[in-house]
Amino acid sequence: MAESPDGGGSLYLLEQRFRYRYDTPVVRLRHRLVVVPPAAHGGQYRLDHGLTVSGALVSVSESLDSFGNHVTELGAATVSEWIEFEAWALVGCRGAGGVATVAPESAGDDRLLAPTPLTETDGRLADAAGELSATASGAMDLAERACAWTHRSMTYQHGITGVHTTAAEALAGGQGVCQDYAHVMLALCRQAGLPARYVSGHLLGEGGSHAWVEVVVDDPLRTSSGRMVAVAFDPTHDRRAGQGYFTVAVGRDYADVAPTSGTFEGTGPGLLSAAKRLGLADADRRTAAS
Repeated sequence: MAESPDGGGSLYLLEQRFRYRYDTPVVRLRHRLVVVPPAAHGGQYRLDHGLTVSGALVSVSESLDSFGNHVTELGAATVSEWIEFEAWALVGCRGAGGVATVAPESAGDDRLLAPTPLTETDGRLADAAGELSATASGAMDLAERACAWTHRSMTYQHGITGVHTTAAEALAGGQGVCQDYAHVMLALCRQAGLPARYVSGHLLGEGGSHAWVEVVVDDPLRTSSGRMVAVAFDPTHDRRAGQGYFTVAVGRDYADVAPTSGTFEGTGPGLLSAAKRLGLADADRRTAAS
């Protein structure tokens, strides 16, 4: 098994590729990538990362957004046919995961309680949130119930929903993918007064990216007075999200953490193809990170 240089858990290599092809040249391309895991998140930590861009000359800048996510901004004056982004990150994991300490200044973030265009409640969601809240014995029990309710109310199905589908729309159709499950659970939690955030990341063994939810609660282990933690739940699978889950970014909903997005001037949309590989890091990567 691949281990971190300090012996503190396993090391994994995340590799991602995004390629846009255009029928005619485009100009003034501005692109945003949110694909690099954070420096630290609970028991997960980033040792190294890199990005290669081909197909066009680009300017690159890296920064942290207001949620602490690693954001890469790219600009190209012209793209003649295609542009490709290849990103990699070396990530270590300690423990079972699924719980991350929340910084004191973030514990009272009102954004985690406010509805968004993608998580606005309708009558059915509001009624469900009220019933779940009335029967729950506390914040963690409410989160468990919201996770289970979402899982029971949805059937996983590709191609039915899109990135602009709201929680209410997905619930009304009863079908969707992981981001829809996450939006429905977020809507329930926030309506019930439980701070919650959307998580974009990866699940070991799955081909695509994944999404789940973190609820912000008092430390259930009571390791210190007043400590707040974010506890991860996966409504798609109706379980706590722990070992095997790799967080990339957190936000109010999918729109905050879309892995790839941008604008350009041209005659038509670009055709996107993407690929991902996540697995134990090989010896060369471990040595390079030492």
